[in-house]
Amino acid sequence: MDVDAEKRGYVPKPLETGAELAPSPSSHSSACQPTVIDLSSAPRPATSLATRLWNSIITTNFESRGIARVPETARHPATAHTLGRTFRLWFGINLAANNITLGILGPATFGLSFRDAALTAALGVLPGCAAVAYTASFGPRSGLRTVVAARFIMGWWPARLVVILNGVVMLGYALIDCVVGGQMLAAVAPGLSVVVGIIIIALLTAAITTLGFAPFARFETHAWIPQLFVFAVLAGSAGPRFDLSAPSIGDARTVRANRASFFSICLAAAITYAGVGADYFVYAPARTPRWRTALPTFAGLALSFAFALLLGVGLGSGVASDPGWTAAHDHGPGALLVEGFSPLGDFGRACAIIAALGLVANTVAPTYSAGIGWQMLGGPLARVPRVVFNGIGIVVYTVCALAGRGRLAEIFENFLALMGYFVVILIAIWIWEHGLFRRRRGWRWEDWSDKAALPAGWAAGTAFLVGWVGAVLGMSQVWFVGPISKLAAGADLGNYLGFSWAALVFPPLRWLELKYLGR
Repeated sequence: MDVDAEKRGYVPKPLETGAELAPSPSSHSSACQPTVIDLSSAPRPATSLATRLWNSIITTNFESRGIARVPETARHPATAHTLGRTFRLWFGINLAANNITLGILGPATFGLSFRDAALTAALGVLPGCAAVAYTASFGPRSGLRTVVAARFIMGWWPARLVVILNGVVMLGYALIDCVVGGQMLAAVAPGLSVVVGIIIIALLTAAITTLGFAPFARFETHAWIPQLFVFAVLAGSAGPRFDLSAPSIGDARTVRANRASFFSICLAAAITYAGVGADYFVYAPARTPRWRTALPTFAGLALSFAFALLLGVGLGSGVASDPGWTAAHDHGPGALLVEGFSPLGDFGRACAIIAALGLVANTVAPTYSAGIGWQMLGGPLARVPRVVFNGIGIVVYTVCALAGRGRLAEIFENFLALMGYFVVILIAIWIWEHGLFRRRRGWRWEDWSDKAALPAGWAAGTAFLVGWVGAVLGMSQVWFVGPISKLAAGADLGNYLGFSWAALVFPPLRWLELKYLGR
C-alpha cells in the first residue's frame, strides 16, 4: 500500500519566491541533497509594467521545480487529470513522422512482407506501451519524475547510472526527430538544405521546452489534430502504391530472425517512454487511481504507434516495386514520406510541411524530461536550472543530427535497438520491487532525497549489470553480434535476454539485501 506524505502528516508549506524546496532536516539526509529554486510560486509585488509582465510569465509558464517532489499543495485539481486529456497527451506526443519512418524499416531494411512487418510492428509496441503505462501510474502517487522515483528501485548511486542512460536515450530520440524533419523539409523545398531543416525543428523545440510543463502539456494535447489529418491524407494518397503481395525475403530461418529484430526495434521505440512516463503526471492529485493514468496512456500510445507504423510499413513495401519511391528512399526515409504526398501536388507539399513541423511534438517530450534528469547527478548540477540543461541538450543533439543526417537508417537500426536494452532491464527490477518487496513495506515518497532511507542498491545494481550481460550476448548490431544472436541467425535478442536475466537474479539478491542491510 502506498504511503503518501499527507497520510503521515507531512504537509509542505507554500514556498515564497526564491525559497529552497527541500524536505525537512533529517539525520539521514545526504550531504549532496539537491537544492532546487522554485520560481513557480507567487511573485513579489511588481513596481513596473515590465516587472509585472515578467512575473506573469514566470508564474504561468516557466517551471523551475526540477527534480524536487511536488507537494499536495502544488498539485492541480482532479478535474484537470481526465482520461481524455491523458489520452490526447500521449496521442499528440507520439503521432509523428519519425514512427512512420520506423515502419519503413520493416520491408525496406529487414525484407519483410507487408503482412509480416505490419503484424510484427503492431504487436511489438504493445509490451513497450504497457511498460510506459506502468511507470506513468507512479507519477500522481509519488509526485516525482521517473528517474527520481527510480531511486526507490535502484538505490542512490545506481539510479545515477539510470539518469545518464536515460538522458542519452532522450537526446538520441530527439536527434532522430531532427534528422527526419530535416529530410522532409529539404524534400518539400529543394532550395532548403537538410541542415536548415534540422535547425528549424531544433529551434521550435527550444521555444516550447523553455516555457515548462503547462505550455508543453497544452501543446501536446492539441498537436495530434493536424497530424491525424495529414496522415489520413497520406494514407489515401500513397495507399494505392503499397505492395501488399511481395513476400518476405530469405529462407524461413532468416525471416524469423528478421521478424524478431524488427519486433525488438518497435519494442524499443515504445518502451523508451517508460523512462519519462511519470514526468507528466506529477501535478495530478496523489489519490488518482492508477488505472486513470495507465489506461489512457496505453491507449494513446498504442493507437498512435499502430497508425503511424502501418503507414510506414506500407511506404516501405513499395520501395522495391516503385521506381519513384526507390529514388526517394535513396535520399532518406523522410524523403520517401514526402514522396507519398506527391500525387496531391501543392496540397501534398503543404501536408508534408505540416507533418515535418509536427515532429516538434515528439521532440519536445524527451528534451523536456532530459533537462530535468541531469539535476539528479547531484553536486553543482542539482542547482542548474532545467532550462539550461534543455538548451545544452538541444545544442548537442542538433550537432549530432547535422553530423549523422545522411545515415538515418543506420541510426534507427543500431541506436534505437540499443535504447531499449537498459529500459527493459529497469522495468524488470521495478516490477519485482513494486509487486513483491513493497507490498507490505509501502513507499515513503517524502524520502526521495534521503540517501539512508533508500535501498542500498547492491541488489538492483548487480541485477542491472547481469541484465546488460544478457543484452550484449543477445544483441545484433553492425559493430557487434553476440554469440547467442549468432545461434539465432543474427536475430536481435538483447531486449528479451536483458529483461529475463535481470528478472531472474534480482529477487534473491534483494531478499539478501533486505535481510542483512534492512533497506
